[in-house]
Formats: sequence, C-alpha cells, structure tokens
Amino acid sequence: MTKIEQIPTPFEDLMAYVLEHGEMREDRTGTGALTIFGNPFPVRYDLSKGFPLLTTKKVPFRLVSSELLWFLSGSSNIRPLLEQNNHIWDEWPFKHWLLETGKISTKDAADSDKINAMTDLKNEFTDQILNDDKFAEKWGELGPVYGYQWRHWQDGKGGEIDQISRVLEQIKKKKNDRRMIVSAWNAADIDEMVISGLPPCHAFFQFDVSDDGRLSCQLYQRSCDVFLGVPFNIASYSLLTMLLAQQAGLEPGEFVWTGGNIHVYENHVEQVREQLSRLTTDVKERGSARPYPTLKIKKAKDIFSYTSDDFAVENYDPWPTIKAPIAV
Repeated sequence: MTKIEQIPTPFEDLMAYVLEHGEMREDRTGTGALTIFGNPFPVRYDLSKGFPLLTTKKVPFRLVSSELLWFLSGSSNIRPLLEQNNHIWDEWPFKHWLLETGKISTKDAADSDKINAMTDLKNEFTDQILNDDKFAEKWGELGPVYGYQWRHWQDGKGGEIDQISRVLEQIKKKKNDRRMIVSAWNAADIDEMVISGLPPCHAFFQFDVSDDGRLSCQLYQRSCDVFLGVPFNIASYSLLTMLLAQQAGLEPGEFVWTGGNIHVYENHVEQVREQLSRLTTDVKERGSARPYPTLKIKKAKDIFSYTSDDFAVENYDPWPTIKAPIAV
C-alpha cells in the first residue's frame, strides 16, 4: 500500500474526545448532550494546504457559502436564503410562528422532535415567506443576528458601525494591530435575538497579519454543536478569511477554532460514531485520512460583491452525508 501524506484530523479528534470525556447534561433544547468546556487541544488549519471542508462526511459547500454571503450582506431575514434553496435557518422562525399563532403549545415547543416532525407545515411556512412580502417581513425576520451585527452595529449615537469594512481597512493598513476584531455578541440585543432566532453561537473573531503577508483568523464559539454546526463554522470562517485575504492582497494563513460549551447531542451519538469509523477505515485503506479539497476564488470588486459563482471547490472526495435531527 502506498502511503500518502498524513492529514491532520483535529475536528474528528475533538469529536472523539467529547464522546469519551463529555458529561451528559440537560440543555435548553431538551435533547441532552455530552458536554465539555473549552478546547482540550488546538483545532487549527493551515489554509495554504487545503480548504477544511470535512471529508469524513460530505459538507455542502453551497450552503456554507450562501450563508456566509448572507451574513456579509447584513441581512437578518431568511428569505434571501430560501431564494437560494438554503434552509439551515428555517427552524427558529418556524418555531416562533408556531408559538405566536397558537399552532403549538409552549410545552410542545420545547420538544425538538415534535417541531422537526412538522415537515409539511414547515414547507407551507417557507413557501409563504418566499411568496408573500408582508408575511416574510414579519415571520422571516430573525432579529439583529449575525449579519446585522457585522454590518449595522448601533453606536449609541444615532449611527452604526460596519465592522466588516472597518476590519478590512485595519487588515490592509495596520498589519500589527491587535484590535482586528469583529463581535456578533451585542448584549443590548440578545433578548430580541432570542424571540425568533438565536443569540450568536460563533460570537467573536480576530484577525492577525504575519510578517510574511499571511492573514489568519481565530474564532471563539460559545456554543458548539459538534456534529451539525461546527463543520459549517470551520468552513465558513475559513472562507471568510480567504476572501478578506484576497481583498487585502495577502495570502491565507491559519484558521484557529476555539470553543466554549462543546457538545454532542444525545441523538447525534451514533452518527458521530459512524463518522469516526470512517476515519479509521481511511487510515487502514489509504494510509491516511482523505485530503481536504482546494478552493478557487474569483476576485470580486469588493468584499460585498462575491457570489456563489465565484467559488469552485476542486478535488473534494468526501464520505457520504450523515443525517441527524437539529436541536431547536
């Protein structure tokens, strides 16, 4: 058997650690989760050596990229996502609509399985958001979540701060600046976010420019759904780092992921075990994990002008998708 270069698997190592060492705790969703607090070891990716789109299961890059572009647009309504057939944010406004219109009790709303079973009703809900402007304005709105905070942070003086534009200027002009930070965690807006969306899970990120012209990013994620959420977050912030590097005339450096409450939901345990078994199979059959793909990016005129057509993922050879219910 021909050996190939050993591919680091920090994410899969993290999943295995949570399975072995996690404490089973109750949680807001009522699902229960194996939980640890804080990284047990570094989760780092050198973006010059490949784009960290997991290969132990298929991660849909189309959904990752369209969500990131939605964040960058400053939108907080799910309609633009639905227009791109991206449904990863549907559950939270759907749950809010069910409660506010009396279609579900408060007790049943705390049961993620019951909400996930309402497939036909959810399809009706999203169809109405797509086709009814007034309905979309009222029920498709998540509140002042990610994109709003990135682009429209209220400064308390009647104005707003575009954090993305500001941090890009810092990256271009102040390479030794230790204040190249974007925050989605706005304490003044958390209560409003909770109504029909979620307070930011990936809450705070910082950039660094090395002397050799490489842009790196470290993300702090307060709440980390390891099986479903974190693979998206790793790919999304790696993509954001590459876009900002391109706009600043820099090379991509590292993406560093840091977690707070890191958890595997109880109803994801078997899926995690299946995913980890694939890593073992690859090691036996190939001598290593499957390598990460390459991401090609066509440069846009500015950071806010990229479209999904500007991205091409090459040589992506993942194991198949593993489905799991979302905890709402």
